[in-house]
Amino acid sequence: GSVVASYPYDDSPTHRPTGVYSKSADDEVFKYLAKAYASHHPIMRTGKPNCPGEEGETFPDGITNGAQWYDVEGGMQDYNYVWANCFEITLELSCCKYPVTSELPKEWDNNRESLLAFIEKV
Repeated sequence: GSVVASYPYDDSPTHRPTGVYSKSADDEVFKYLAKAYASHHPIMRTGKPNCPGEEGETFPDGITNGAQWYDVEGGMQDYNYVWANCFEITLELSCCKYPVTSELPKEWDNNRESLLAFIEKV
């Protein structure tokens, strides 16, 4: 896991594992939506999730183009955008995929304002 808002495309024409910005026709809209969420999240907005094993990983403004981070061929985010005109972003909310129950109130506090801001944009 990580703490970042990722937006299409996740796949790139070159299929290089990382580092290829794969711009969609609606790139500015996706960045706007991703920033709306990230800017209200206390960790995400720093762009430095500081996840164990990935301490040096950074995301300017707490957002990333999916393929620039890592290429995913055939992902649902891209499929839904291309074939169903659904505008989706992927929210990585924690370094830990399965946080313990005692951590859930803190996760809610970290994400509540972001979720409300995102809903207002939608």
